[in-house]
Order: sequence, then structure tokens, then C-alpha cells
Amino acid sequence: MAWILIVFLILLGGLIAPFGDLLGTKIGKARFSILKLRPKKTATIVTIITGGFISAVSIGLLILVSEEFRQRLFVDIPFLKKTLDESKKALIPLKEERKILEYKIINKEKELNKLKSDVKEFRRGNVVIKRGQTLFIAKVTSNSNIKIDFGKIYNSADKYVQKIVNPNKKEIKNILLWRPSDISKIEEFTSKEGDWIILIKSATNVLKGDDFVFVYPELLQNKFILRRGEVITSKILERKDLENKNINVEIKNLLSQTRDKIKLRGSIVNEIKTRGNFINKIRESLNINQNNKYRLDVVSLRDSKTADPIIVELNITKL
Repeated sequence: MAWILIVFLILLGGLIAPFGDLLGTKIGKARFSILKLRPKKTATIVTIITGGFISAVSIGLLILVSEEFRQRLFVDIPFLKKTLDESKKALIPLKEERKILEYKIINKEKELNKLKSDVKEFRRGNVVIKRGQTLFIAKVTSNSNIKIDFGKIYNSADKYVQKIVNPNKKEIKNILLWRPSDISKIEEFTSKEGDWIILIKSATNVLKGDDFVFVYPELLQNKFILRRGEVITSKILERKDLENKNINVEIKNLLSQTRDKIKLRGSIVNEIKTRGNFINKIRESLNINQNNKYRLDVVSLRDSKTADPIIVELNITKL
């Protein structure tokens, strides 16, 4: 059937094409004009219309004669488009998981490099401060007394670090060493409107008894990371996942994903605090409801900025 249709379409095209060419030639010779166009352009338009007519007849015959062609044109193509749209939506959570995974890999590489360096330093003496360790965190709001605030921050950080490095030394002196360009950079950035977080970090590993600690600043905008009542992460679980043996593992994994997500948003907090006896709450819900599927949500209990504590609770919902 298919080869008969192909032969028929070839013959049809062969018959109509000379007719279109002949019609265009005659119109050109007759000096016939459409829409006040020149006869030559009129002949060209007629030839184009004839070609379009051939295509239209071919497609019409295919639709009329071939059931397979109708199936693919009116059923398969819309179905494929719908499937493609659903696939794109399904990729969105996978992209988020990929970002979290890449973030973990980068952090692990940094930790490995630090560990290699620390091993060398530990062989030389008693390391009390590690390279890259955050020694002091301060919040700064842009105002007219910004330099006075910085002076207080530097002095407080100096005293704090001195107690770690030389706790028995009675003589008080400046132990932190800054690059002047770093201080200028901080003052320049924080002169802009807004809230800022200054992290004072150690530039090297420091041994107990050292006289100086080389430091550098890291400046972050103190922005909102979470809002009260916001669902940070969710997970769909089956009843078997929430049995006594598995429930702690599932909650631990969900909180780990939550920590990674807020880190990506810019939080510098390493620990998530939970409130309420959510384990008993989940177990009570399982006893009351006999559903097969549940959604576990990690919900923020407060507005939290870059350096603020993250306090959450876990809610379970039957599906």
C-alpha cells in the first residue's frame, strides 16, 4: 500500500508541475497582472501557488489514505510534546540536587587540601588555629560611626585570639596582623547602605605560643536566608520508610539536605537546631493514620539572616 501511494504522489507531482509552469508562462505572455504587480512577478506567484497546491494535495492524500500517517500527525506528535514538557518539569528537582552535589564535592576537595596541609603542621607542633578557620564574626550596619565600630571589632577579635594562642601571657598586645588593603576593602564595602557580616579568618595554621596571627577578612551581605513558616525541604516517604528502624535515618538525611540548601543560599551556620519532640509527633500520626504515603516537611520557625541560628521543626502530612 505504501509503495503504491509513493508512486501515485510522484506521478501527481509530475503532472501538476508542468501544468504550473505552463500556466505561469502563459500568464507572463498574456501580460496578466494580479494586485497591480508586474506580469513577470504575477507569473512567479502563480508558479509558487501551484507548488503549494502540490504539497497540499500530497499531504491531504496521505491523511486520507494512510492510517499510520494520521496516527503520527494527530496522536503521536501531541503526545510527544506533552511527554517532553513533563520531562522538563521532572528535571527541575534533579538540577537542584546536582547543585547540592557539586557544592558537597567542592567542599570535600577543600577539606582534603586543608587536611594535607594540617598534617604537615601537626608534625611541627601543637596547632591551636587552623588555616581558614573563622576566628571572629561581627555584624556591621552602615552608619556615620563605621570606623569606631571597626575599632571595637578589631580589639575584641584580638583579645579573643590572644586567649587561644597565648592564654598565660599577661602582657596585652595586638596579636592579629592585617594587610592594610584588607582593612581599606572592608571600610569601602561597608560604607554602602545595608547590613554586613565580617568573618575574620586565619591565613595560616597557628601554633600555641606564636606571637602573631596573620588574618584576612571575608565580607558577606547580611541578607534574609529563611522566612518564618517557610518549607525548606520536603520528602515523600512510604510507611515502611517511617518505621522505627528507618525513621532516624530518613530524618538525618532530610536535615542534611536542608543544611546543604541553606548553605547554598548563603548561610554561614553549620548546625540546624530542631524544636519539639517531632519523633513522637510522627509516630502518633502513623498510629492515627493508616496511609501508605506521607510528606515530611522541614519548616523554619523564625526569620534568619546570614549569621543567625537556623531553627526548624518537622511536620508530617498524610497524602
